[in-house]
Amino acid sequence: MQAVITSGGKQYIVEKDQTLELELLGDAKKIELDALLLIDGDKITVGAPIVDGVKVHGEVLEEVKGEKLKILKFKAKKRIKRLTGHRQHYSLVKITKIG
Repeated sequence: MQAVITSGGKQYIVEKDQTLELELLGDAKKIELDALLLIDGDKITVGAPIVDGVKVHGEVLEEVKGEKLKILKFKAKKRIKRLTGHRQHYSLVKITKIG
């Protein structure tokens, strides 16, 4: 069984026992998300906007950091350049139950 969920403005296709990185969720240890679409074998249930009675339960394992991005700002003919970086924080979530 698969479900489509939304978190942090993005949509994810998830299955039971799958681990994925979501936008930082804060101090929550257990989360409950609404399903936008449910795939059960050949049967597909589409929500308007969510599927009634179906929740996706997950457990937050830890907080992780993503890859480092380098940002270079450069102004031609002025000899100005500035290099900065960014490293996004994510929550590592394991899907425990769909339904």
